[in-house]
Amino acid sequence: MTAKGLRIVQDVQTAPVLDVRISDDEVRELLAKGEKTSLLRFSTAGSVDDGKSTLIGRLLHDSKNVYEDHISALEKKAQSKGGADIDLAHLTDGLKAEQEQGITIDVAYRYFSTPKRRFILADTPGHEQYTRNMATGASTADLTIILIDARKGIVTQTKRHSFIASLLGVPRLLVAVNKMDLVDYSQEVFDAITAEYTAFASKLGVKQIKFIPVSALKGDCVVNHGDAMPWYSGETILEYLENVYVAGDANAVDFRFPVQYVIRPNQNYRGYAGQIRSGHIQIGEEVMALPSQRRSKVKSIDYLSVDPNGCVLESASAPQSVVIALEDEIDISRGDMLVRSHNVPHVRQEFEAMLVWMSETPMDCSKSYIIMHTSRDTKSYISEVSYRIDVNSLSREEGRPLNLNEIGRVSITTRTPLFVDPYGKNRATGNFIVIDEETFHTVAGGMIIDRQPQEVFHQATDEQVAKAPRSKFIHREDSAIHRSAREEAFGHKAVTLWCTGLSGSGKSTIAKALEDRLFEDKRPVYRLDGDNLRFGLNKNLGFSKEDRRENIRRAAEVAKLFNDAGITVVCSLISPMALDRERAKEIIGEDSFIEVFLSTPLAECEKRDPHGLYRKARSGEIDGFTGVSSPYEAPESADIEIDTSVCSVETSVELLIRELQKKA
Repeated sequence: MTAKGLRIVQDVQTAPVLDVRISDDEVRELLAKGEKTSLLRFSTAGSVDDGKSTLIGRLLHDSKNVYEDHISALEKKAQSKGGADIDLAHLTDGLKAEQEQGITIDVAYRYFSTPKRRFILADTPGHEQYTRNMATGASTADLTIILIDARKGIVTQTKRHSFIASLLGVPRLLVAVNKMDLVDYSQEVFDAITAEYTAFASKLGVKQIKFIPVSALKGDCVVNHGDAMPWYSGETILEYLENVYVAGDANAVDFRFPVQYVIRPNQNYRGYAGQIRSGHIQIGEEVMALPSQRRSKVKSIDYLSVDPNGCVLESASAPQSVVIALEDEIDISRGDMLVRSHNVPHVRQEFEAMLVWMSETPMDCSKSYIIMHTSRDTKSYISEVSYRIDVNSLSREEGRPLNLNEIGRVSITTRTPLFVDPYGKNRATGNFIVIDEETFHTVAGGMIIDRQPQEVFHQATDEQVAKAPRSKFIHREDSAIHRSAREEAFGHKAVTLWCTGLSGSGKSTIAKALEDRLFEDKRPVYRLDGDNLRFGLNKNLGFSKEDRRENIRRAAEVAKLFNDAGITVVCSLISPMALDRERAKEIIGEDSFIEVFLSTPLAECEKRDPHGLYRKARSGEIDGFTGVSSPYEAPESADIEIDTSVCSVETSVELLIRELQKKA
């Protein structure tokens, strides 16, 4: 400690008024009392100059939650400006720019308490430019206070903030009609605003809405009732905050434990550290590790320390941070999740979500982003924007890439599976953030919605396959001639060469040349072209992500049938998504599958543009064109990679013949 620090301690110890000594028992009693009081997280929202910061300042001041030195500083500042009363808004507007401009810019978090409850409040901006900050503050709130200026009534920002709060799953809204002193405390004005807001909020689906008339400047109905509104006999702001029931909001059923870190202090202990995001668990219960789906039982739950003499719990629940040890040795790492064996989340690589775009850089559907979900992160693509939301009318607008503060419904495809629940069921595992992988800036926040595509498991278990819908009146019939007999008769092993690459990369040209060469070599062969399939078998499919996936699945099933007949197949399809190609390999069989990546650069493909598709895509005539407005996931470990900008057709065919000979 510095000499100056010692002097300060001595001054404090010698000052009689500050010589307060607290025993260990009193400290324990104080901590125990604090643990028994419940916690309420709430945020404020409203338009500019509605008085949010003043309301919070009044709430802190009148509930005796402001230090005297802070009050003294504000009094001096008021006197220097010739005023008599302090500006309560400065209790929360901590940034210099906020005090100069008289607006809230950043999210100001404040922690305070009363004998009944502890509080964490987020004073969020009202200006449209900082809507993303408002969404941040409301994302963890149990309640949002919506401020309305009694003189102006309901404005655009009122609707915007109310919608965002409902979208983020805030279960209750407290509508504070502020500045009642400027409308002569009129009950008619309050009733008119209440009726109008009730009609608007009927579309939001919020569970509970409370209306309170207040004057933040004068203090009426904030902490104390006051005498100005005898016609209002309900609760004050603080009374409502102290007594509102929020314990039922937490998901106490679905146990979700994302692993953040593996602790191995010695050879006899292996624990998994993390925060219980929802539900509860106790020693002896069976759990499942995702994605491996291995099962074990909870051996111990350690809290604060993994030392045998430390704190060991019999059970734990959200939001405790603990270390869980299992009875069996299971390979678990950061990003995996422990759940109950018979209560598992969805394991998805594709899902739909509502997205709040928070970046000044517009969304780019042709680039990849990083998704952070619980303790797991993965590369992802925003494959489609279904629609945008007009927050004024709550109507749907044309789907296009989102700009700053816009909200829309999107479809997302991830490189690795995520363990998710719908946001409406479990906020902890239903939310995620989107990160720009170039700048590492958070660009969006998302909420996974209920109506999602059919689940895609990275590795389906026998149990999942058995539960797949199938008519009970159909039966598989095997051919009398086995595939191996056909291959022996033809003198060649039947395989599928799956050519993937951008449009113009040379897939069809090389596939035709290879087919000719194999036919000349007396090898049974057939070429499956993606465009040709769409004229017949797949003519009922469009170009949505679901239809593209089905297009690939059908092509793979047909290729497998040809292979079973002893015929080699050359497939030429863009097949842009890695997951779809992986599923094609599973259908055809790894021993019979050769992935051919035509890695011709986009610039060269666009230069060739044999059908003028790139030109039409650039002009907006074609939507969702791979490489321009839709992503392409290049194979990371293709069996063979060919760049046709440097390899001729003849050379490419020779390379493929050599690769084919490895399988045959």
